[in-house]
Amino acid sequence: MVADNEIKTTVSPFRIREGEIKVFDGKDGYVSMNQIIQKMNLGHISDIHFKILDLINKYEFLTSRQIFQILEYEKADIKNQDKLNNKLDQLIRSKILTRYYFTSPEGSGIYRVYCMEKMGKYLLTSREVECKWQPSDNAKPVEMIKKKLAGNQLVIAYMRKVKAYSDFKLKPIIQAKVMNKQFKPTVSIDLMFNRRKLSFVFEVIRRNEGWKNKLIERMNLWKDFYDNFTPGDSGFLSIPQLVFVCEDDRHMAETFKVLVTNNIKIQKINYYYTTDLHQNSDSLSKSLYDFIEENGKYKIRNVEAKVLI
Repeated sequence: MVADNEIKTTVSPFRIREGEIKVFDGKDGYVSMNQIIQKMNLGHISDIHFKILDLINKYEFLTSRQIFQILEYEKADIKNQDKLNNKLDQLIRSKILTRYYFTSPEGSGIYRVYCMEKMGKYLLTSREVECKWQPSDNAKPVEMIKKKLAGNQLVIAYMRKVKAYSDFKLKPIIQAKVMNKQFKPTVSIDLMFNRRKLSFVFEVIRRNEGWKNKLIERMNLWKDFYDNFTPGDSGFLSIPQLVFVCEDDRHMAETFKVLVTNNIKIQKINYYYTTDLHQNSDSLSKSLYDFIEENGKYKIRNVEAKVLI
């Protein structure tokens, strides 16, 4: 598998492409539970298959590269990417998992997206593993899946590269008190630095239709949360740091412009920005950016964060 820092692409694989659609690449037909049980009895479906299934259940959508990186981090018994791909194919043929790819006028995407199937839920439930998957989850639109993939990739990067990494939570529930509304950012990540718990919350932003208006609506909720924050709110003992995860460097500037032109300010925090590709560096200590004003003009600045070493 190519190392993160050897990836040469200059555009994120999780960016939104015009006219993009999701294409089914799983298995048609019917597979019975008896057939799956027979494969388990013969050892063709083993604990490593269940480990893969559990990861899909936890993260909802993953690429094979992401699955391998998580298994490698958790020191699972998987030798290489080819071995993993063979096991994924076995799960696809048994209709335990399914997969999709994205295509647009630019061409087909270079990766496949793996997600749960009905049989997978049955198997996890049989082992008393909570599985909230439902068939409609696989009907989610391209932009929602790509947001999930970008968020998952960020979690994997923090797991593997940040010494202070402690834990994460996908789609944490945030309470806007005054507006009396709940909302869910993409992910929150906890760090333990100098014996203090620090929390980052990440909003993955894609250039899907109407994204600027949706960002403004979202920021009104964030402003409510931060302006009225007290320790313990939404499970945070101290104020979490908000980070926008954008498609590319230009998108960071576009996001900043939306916030400035609509005068969306939050007094208790600074806004930080990053992109999908900045997670590929060996160290994430220079993966964050902000904007500063110089001589009446705004300038992007790379922020060195020792907590992310």
